[in-house]
Amino acid sequence: MPAPVSLQPIGDDQRPVLESLWQLYRHDLSEFRGYLPDQHGRYGPGGLPRYFTDPGRSGDLIRVGADPAGFALLCTLPDGTRMVGEFFVVRAARRQRVGYAAARQLLDRHPGPWAIPFQEENPGAARFWRRVVGEVAGTAYREERRPVPGKPEIPPDVWLFLTA
Repeated sequence: MPAPVSLQPIGDDQRPVLESLWQLYRHDLSEFRGYLPDQHGRYGPGGLPRYFTDPGRSGDLIRVGADPAGFALLCTLPDGTRMVGEFFVVRAARRQRVGYAAARQLLDRHPGPWAIPFQEENPGAARFWRRVVGEVAGTAYREERRPVPGKPEIPPDVWLFLTA
């Protein structure tokens, strides 16, 4: 790891940075979801605006030193479980334990029940989250497959449930 990894809560002043990183994230997901940019060459905002307006949602920029290297967007489920809504690390910071450090900081910062969904067809995400959860919870977690609401054409998400 070239510099310390930290999480910076996202406020309105970081919104332009997050929106730029969102373009990279959606581009990465396009490999698995078939997303295409719009006529201006930009990917749509998806659910991103809700992280600035919904009190049950929050987010952090992942930084390596002072530089933005990704984001973690969280929401709270009705039963109080925290859920990783979106998680992204730029390619230059992958395989350097940046994502791992950020994920561990998130889980350590918010002890209690967690739900972490991901797409099985994204093998990097599947390996990453199973490794993180295995190191945090050992075998004390469960895995479920759940349909993606409103998107029957998409394979079910894998959900990992644990207590951190």
